[in-house]
Amino acid sequence: MTQADKEKQKLIARIRRIRGQVDAIERSLSSGDDCADVLMLLANIRGGINSLMAEVLEDHIRHHMKAPDKEGTLPVDLAEDLIDLVRAYLK
Repeated sequence: MTQADKEKQKLIARIRRIRGQVDAIERSLSSGDDCADVLMLLANIRGGINSLMAEVLEDHIRHHMKAPDKEGTLPVDLAEDLIDLVRAYLK
């Protein structure tokens, strides 16, 4: 299995966890659980989605947005700064 396949499997596993959390909210609402419990479940999903989004954006920046500078080297500092900014925004 290639590194790309392993990364794809990790992302799919995250989606499955998020799906499980959404199912838990449905069960919680159906059973009439306390609003605070439902809100906590929603916050967990939001965190999972934000984390997934950050991961996909980071991958996109690293693999599709880097362009060589005049010397033919990649502007790693700029890409890393952008990744840090995205991660901070999505927290």
